[in-house]
Amino acid sequence: MSTYNASELAGIYIKMRNKIRELEDKVKTIKEQQTRIADQMLELCNEQDANSLTTTNGTISRRLNSSYWTSDWDSFYNFVKDNDAYHLLEKRIHNGNMKEFLADNPDAVPMGLQAKRQYVISVRKPNSTAGDNNE
Repeated sequence: MSTYNASELAGIYIKMRNKIRELEDKVKTIKEQQTRIADQMLELCNEQDANSLTTTNGTISRRLNSSYWTSDWDSFYNFVKDNDAYHLLEKRIHNGNMKEFLADNPDAVPMGLQAKRQYVISVRKPNSTAGDNNE
């Protein structure tokens, strides 16, 4: 199957993980710079009371984005129930809470519940006393 032993595979994996972290740091820096540029473009649109600015390098567009949240979930759940407005919620199951619920209530499985379980790999850096098994 593979020409690498377990130790070599772990070493390759760790190098790749470190490279990903390095690149993520670079992307984070670029995104921070991009946010500062976007702030300056928004300031230009605000100063000119314009929703778009056409330039030789591209058109800058300003649009209003809305986000909603609640500081009182109990009241919000009651509101949703009272107004039959379940469409206001996203259809998603909290995995950790569902796992815990099923562990505590193995006979109470909701109809239609689906689960996907798969093994995943994690690799830790070696400590000074680690031996090489599965080489």
